[in-house]
Amino acid sequence: MKPLLSLILTRRLSSPLVAGTPLHSNNNYTSVVAPLRRLHRPPFVPSTPRLKFQIPQTNKKKPEKMSTDATTLKGQPLDRAALDAMLRRRLFYTPSFEIYGGVSGLYDYGPPGCALQANVIDLWRKHFILEEDMLEVDCTVLTPHDVLKTSGHVDKFADWMCKDPKNGEILRADHFVEDILEQRLKGDKEARGLKVEEKEETDKKKAAKKKKNKGGVEAVRLDDAVVKEYEEILAQIDNYNGEQLGELIKKHDLRNPATGLQPTPPVSFNLMFQTSIGPSSNLPGYLRPETAQGQFLNFAKLLEFNTGQMPFASASIGKSYRNEISPRAGLLRVREFLMAEIEHFVDPEGHKKHARFHEVADVELAFLDRHTQLSGSTVVKKQTIGQAVKEGLVDNETLGYFLARILLFLKKIGIDEKKIRFRQHMDNEMAHYACDCWDAELHTSAGWVECVGCADRSAYDLSVHAKKTGAPLVVRQRLEEPITIEEWDIAIDKKNFGPFYKKDGKTIENALLATTQEQRGELVKQLEENGKVVIDVPGVNDGKVEVSKDLLAIKWVKRVENVREYTPNVIEPSFGIGRILYSLMEHNYWTRASEGGDEARGVLSFPPAVAPTKVLIVPLSSNKDFTPEVRKLSQKLRSAGVSSRIDDSSASIGKRYSRNDELGTPFGVTVDFQTLKDGTVTLRERDSTRQVRAEEDKIIAAIKALVEGTKTWQDVEGELPIFEGQQEVEVVVR
Repeated sequence: MKPLLSLILTRRLSSPLVAGTPLHSNNNYTSVVAPLRRLHRPPFVPSTPRLKFQIPQTNKKKPEKMSTDATTLKGQPLDRAALDAMLRRRLFYTPSFEIYGGVSGLYDYGPPGCALQANVIDLWRKHFILEEDMLEVDCTVLTPHDVLKTSGHVDKFADWMCKDPKNGEILRADHFVEDILEQRLKGDKEARGLKVEEKEETDKKKAAKKKKNKGGVEAVRLDDAVVKEYEEILAQIDNYNGEQLGELIKKHDLRNPATGLQPTPPVSFNLMFQTSIGPSSNLPGYLRPETAQGQFLNFAKLLEFNTGQMPFASASIGKSYRNEISPRAGLLRVREFLMAEIEHFVDPEGHKKHARFHEVADVELAFLDRHTQLSGSTVVKKQTIGQAVKEGLVDNETLGYFLARILLFLKKIGIDEKKIRFRQHMDNEMAHYACDCWDAELHTSAGWVECVGCADRSAYDLSVHAKKTGAPLVVRQRLEEPITIEEWDIAIDKKNFGPFYKKDGKTIENALLATTQEQRGELVKQLEENGKVVIDVPGVNDGKVEVSKDLLAIKWVKRVENVREYTPNVIEPSFGIGRILYSLMEHNYWTRASEGGDEARGVLSFPPAVAPTKVLIVPLSSNKDFTPEVRKLSQKLRSAGVSSRIDDSSASIGKRYSRNDELGTPFGVTVDFQTLKDGTVTLRERDSTRQVRAEEDKIIAAIKALVEGTKTWQDVEGELPIFEGQQEVEVVVR
């Protein structure tokens, strides 16, 4: 996959088309009423067919939008720049192709990032796939055009974009409006003398800010009515379509700070990377924007594998691709990303009840419903999921069950519950397939970020794919008592139908069979009056097709059925793993100072279950007598299934521990001269820096219990002797 993606990017970057070509000249834009937004859209993007302008690539870093109220695990103001610098220095992640200048929106994970991701995925599998007895599949990334055309992605999977007329900068329209209005509100607060939280700046930076800068925040007091209007716009920013965003830009005179000019009117930009499958390039396709379609297309096989039992769920973990318009928020907005998606198939006539809903009914969530957003407010309402479903705030039990399970998973991996809310999609931002949708949003330095989407997709996907292909993507359920059905039945003269319509025969036949009973009643009248019917068949002739009574008969029939046939509805939780990982790092980051207070040292307090490495082994010195003991201890930990690293560098023990606190390593074991005498070692806990001392086997058993979550550090301190012999210097929280 990497060579393919590289080829696509190379073709984009080497395009002879100039960046100055007007956006409206792109005849491949689709006109959509509303952009699709789903997490599983952790914002990421791909390329439309023969795009007639080129997105400028630049190495110049642009300031990222920061939330002024983001805090660390210990409540300190979060320094996003310091955290990102630490994460890159410790190789959690790094820009892809960096020695070639990099490509925006593409990142590589280093060893700790890979280990963190693997541990989160492992917990996800246990929490969902094993716990819920789901059927896991791994489907191809390359997807033919027809599949995504049928699903609606070719026509509707888009965001609104606009272009600066002077420098050609491409802007995502909703983010542009949001950024400018937030800056104006910030300037209003400053003008009113209200405190605006900022991270500490050097004197040099403060002096630079005094200079006139088009991109700076002007302290201008706004009328109270204007402030209220801006706040209402921001509360429902996801509900605006392209035309409405364009009107906001004109009405409020929103200008690009870099040039002082208004951008061009927003246009729709499809978010899928297009490619060709095979050497002849005759089969157009895309890199998948989600993993869901492969699960839907395999529904009949999965149902058979599950011995025809309903309900059941499938799950998939894999890469997806989205050609984001302006990926400038690090790991929060990328073009290639890992997703974990669940498709839970349920009988719609059962009111979407869930057999295990009672287990989570008392779980409390923070809800931000669509009505609150439309009123211009972002105040959340806390209530149990049981009450939310009972009141109709959440549509059904199955959707509510998964919302609660999502919260429990996020808490389990170390996400701060106080920084989690569930926001309901407004009508205009609802995906084309959904009848209700909630996003689990996590609060970060970039504001509230959608990390998990949970949608009721109704029967949309299975229905459209069945209609297109004729495949029976349905459930057949034997009835306890037969039922009598009277209805209009279509009979096609297949012997002559195919030869008459040739290559379009199958498409026309599917269109006839897809008609409703009401439509068939109207067709009967046409046959009686005209001897033919006219039906809508998109893609054939001009969209209208005539069928004569010689090829078609429609009769009123009465039949007895012993089997009920229905198309299941789907509840879909969709996880953006990259966004969850970054939020996890922010939520578990804090700093502590050295004893003199002259140096802030970063700490990542990951729960042991997800920490990249569980144990750091440190010999007290470079004495060769320690080497056999260190190796023996490392081997015992591996045998116990616990990951460890050895740091036998010449740095002090304090520095070695500090380096691994940055990596989130929860425990440290020190081998010293006492170890050589009696076989005991010390065990250090990362957050408190407190230590206990005991025999190796007891220490290893304690570590295993801590990693598995069967014991806490307080339990271990109560069971093993406290050790206070070796003092560390970095213990002051600042």
